Amino acid sequence: MRHPVRLAINGATGRMGQALVQLVKGDPRFVLVAAVASANSTLLGQPVFMGADAPVYTNDWPGADALDVVIDFSGPAGLAAALTYCESHGVALVTGTTGLDPTFGQRLAVSSQRIALLRSANFSLGVAVLTRLLREAAATLPSWDLDIFEAHHNRKEDAPSGTALALGEAAADARGTSLAESGVYSREGRTGARQPGTIGFAVVRGGDIVGEHEAWLMGKGERIELTHRATDRSIFARGALEAAHWLGGREPGAYDLDAMLSERASR
Repeated sequence: MRHPVRLAINGATGRMGQALVQLVKGDPRFVLVAAVASANSTLLGQPVFMGADAPVYTNDWPGADALDVVIDFSGPAGLAAALTYCESHGVALVTGTTGLDPTFGQRLAVSSQRIALLRSANFSLGVAVLTRLLREAAATLPSWDLDIFEAHHNRKEDAPSGTALALGEAAADARGTSLAESGVYSREGRTGARQPGTIGFAVVRGGDIVGEHEAWLMGKGERIELTHRATDRSIFARGALEAAHWLGGREPGAYDLDAMLSERASR
């Protein structure tokens, strides 16, 4: 992989896209070649960086051999365009786009046979480590009760959060089950004694909380609490840049943050 990494940001005028633009500006590991936005963006044609050589917001993709990695935080249509470009030019793709239907998931699986592709719903490296720790704890202590708590700002519309569900699924998988079998999403009234093997969820929505996730593993006379608190939304953009730097130049395949962390840990 050449250095610096030649990068395009897809969905560059969105909240995550703009955070990435600002971080790339001060990161010598990358050169921002293109900031791709939807055709109806009001920022099209405006400079991303001030200066004579500044790229501009565009809805056109660069020509052949211009990029090493694309980071995508757009939407289903934007991701489809990024996939087409990356497959045609052999460019690695990091994507955090969510809200995809199962058919699109199948397309991503096919694409990973042609390009290096890393997909995650949460690019916080701390959450990735939390997931690893919870997976190990859940497997090591299979009879302990497990509940997952999460808190977010008052504008978040889904509950539990996607990250909380991913944590629960990782723990369930480590115990040889699934959330479809073991998840409990509400407790009210006379619920009776807790059923062994269940994984409970609790949700808070309020204020401007960026994101908090806790996992409690509860045994007789002792309890383990695993906690991650996000205080700055830029952590997600930072994690995506770490993933892009790691992914560039790799062989085609489906990668995730856990693979990146495992490689780091083995050094």
